[in-house]
Amino acid sequence: MLTGLSETLSVLALVGFSAVTLWLLARPAARMAALMPSPRLLTLAAATTALWCAALALFAPGSSQAMVAQALRDLAMLGWLAATFWSTGAPMSRPLRLIVRMLATICVLTLVLGAAAHLRAGTAAGAWMAPTLVFAAMIVATGGLLIVDSGVRHVRAGLRMPVMAVAGGFAMLWAYELNVQLISALTGKAASTLIQLLPAVVLLMLPTYVVAAMDVGRERMQLSRTAAMRTLILLGAAAYLVVIGLTGAIARLVGGDYAQLAQAASLVVALGAGGLLIVSARVRAWLSVMISKHFFEHRYDYRTEWMRFTATLGQGGGEDDRNLYRRVARALAELTGSPGALLMLPGAAGSFRIAEQWHWPVDVEADDATLSLRSAFMLQETRYIVDLDAQRRGKSGELLTGEDLAMPDWLLADLRAWVVVPVLHFQRMIAVVVLHRPPVSRALDWEDLDVLRIAGQQAASYLAESQSQQALSEARRFDEFNRRFAFIMHDIKNLASQIGLLARNAERHADNPDFRADMTQTLKISSGRLSDLLVRLSPRERGPAAEAGRILIEPILNEIAAEARPRRALFVGCQTGLAAWADAVSLRQIVQHLVANAIDASAADSPVQVVAVAEQGRVRIDVIDQGAGMTRGFIREELFKPFVSTKDGGFGLGAFEALQIAQAMGGAIDVESEPGKGSRFTLWLPLADAHAGEGAGTPMMKVASK
Repeated sequence: MLTGLSETLSVLALVGFSAVTLWLLARPAARMAALMPSPRLLTLAAATTALWCAALALFAPGSSQAMVAQALRDLAMLGWLAATFWSTGAPMSRPLRLIVRMLATICVLTLVLGAAAHLRAGTAAGAWMAPTLVFAAMIVATGGLLIVDSGVRHVRAGLRMPVMAVAGGFAMLWAYELNVQLISALTGKAASTLIQLLPAVVLLMLPTYVVAAMDVGRERMQLSRTAAMRTLILLGAAAYLVVIGLTGAIARLVGGDYAQLAQAASLVVALGAGGLLIVSARVRAWLSVMISKHFFEHRYDYRTEWMRFTATLGQGGGEDDRNLYRRVARALAELTGSPGALLMLPGAAGSFRIAEQWHWPVDVEADDATLSLRSAFMLQETRYIVDLDAQRRGKSGELLTGEDLAMPDWLLADLRAWVVVPVLHFQRMIAVVVLHRPPVSRALDWEDLDVLRIAGQQAASYLAESQSQQALSEARRFDEFNRRFAFIMHDIKNLASQIGLLARNAERHADNPDFRADMTQTLKISSGRLSDLLVRLSPRERGPAAEAGRILIEPILNEIAAEARPRRALFVGCQTGLAAWADAVSLRQIVQHLVANAIDASAADSPVQVVAVAEQGRVRIDVIDQGAGMTRGFIREELFKPFVSTKDGGFGLGAFEALQIAQAMGGAIDVESEPGKGSRFTLWLPLADAHAGEGAGTPMMKVASK
């Protein structure tokens, strides 16, 4: 009954493939060429498949005659695959060329030897030819599956549906034949049932040719990485079974108990390899790198990686996930398989300090754990992804040298540091991420650089949005501050009324000495209270008319020293002719605030110095006192935040406003301080004449005591 069903299915397959062959011949060559490459070779493959189906119907599946016809079919299918998947623009690699030639040679030898044997020995040739033909068919089926898999991954522009369908049909047929032959080799018996059902598999392959003959499916298809990985796993399992089958067959030919020994040894090797993959993260990482390098055109599955990246940035489940900075570090590290990452944020002076870490414990209080202003400027201007291994070898991996990028020594000395990624938002660097070296270190390529650069821009948008939300929150707090202290303005009104009353009484009692004395005392008290209120509550927003220009530093410092003389004598030193590119009113406001803070923080007999020089192409103004000083934690966390002050009754707005004004002029404020040893506030501003500032080897200093 099964034999009759096999003959019927073989006849149906013969009719179907004959019809498809005629249909393909009737189709216009130009239309077929537009739909898929090598249409004539596809027609030849359909014709040889029809011839093979005729051999199945006449001589039964598994016969030596059918195996000879199968070799002719395989030769045509291999020719179509070679012509379809590789061209002059995307040439075939040398190993694959050798595989194709070897398979074609095997097919030709099978045809020649099989035909010669049957012509000379007739039906008697099948008895001694069958094992040879089966072994050759196994090799061709295995090689054909490798060609299909490699071809699908090799084509860069994607594949059209008909091409994918036909290639899938070839793979399905070869996989079935290989399984049948492996089962026969493992059991030592012919799998007659599966062999008889071979025509059914051929009929299942027929629709792929129908799709190829129809003018449909012009959209391109591409095998997903998941499907490709599963294909590789199946091919690996098939290769393992082939080895086991051949080992068992050889052991049976030799005799003895070698078959059981071979099976036991294979099982031990398989279990050992599986256990090593489960236990060792380094082995898994190495295997992942090798598979991505040798089996895939692209290192990353962009769709999967991007979905995971955005999910990591947007999640907020665990304790660590509530910290956006840590999520950014984690998301960038997971892209490249790094086990940890550091995230650095800008400080007051423009340098970057470590603010957060993910699986990389570091001492964030360390003084040297910073990225200098020069390094930050170079990263922002060049937008380079820095390969630190290349930096250690004296090369940057980009166009600049290691000296140009000025990576800090502490970062180069830590061999765990692998890559530095600038996080840029509209040409402004808002963070820097340092990636930990992965378990299996590798050199960066163009794909790594592109992925990290785009991912950094995406992460920058999240950070910028978060910072905007914080700025909005601070603005709301300012509004609340104004509303909360609006009642104080009532006191100002009362003081103004009191002064007006004194003025009216003066007209009547001006000749009274006692009245004049009381009036003078009252005016002093009222004026002091009014001045204090105005200083504390006056709006400090810079007007829109403020514009930057060339401003001489020395006259402004002298004027500030003269104003401060009643409170404290200032020691002023300024480089001759030093000029900054800034707004004069804003510059005066910043220096006045820094000087006032220095006077308030120091004892009455303690000196306060103001020194201005040109340094590194910028103007540097130092305000130095020997007062109480500040802790590093206060400087880093609270000094430049609004509503935080060390003064009794202070609102903590002066330092915050000074920093905002300095940054608006393209400058920065740096702070050096230790408790009990005083403080040094450094204001950096653009130099009006950079060439003149750099050209002065030993700047002339004009020192005055005011």
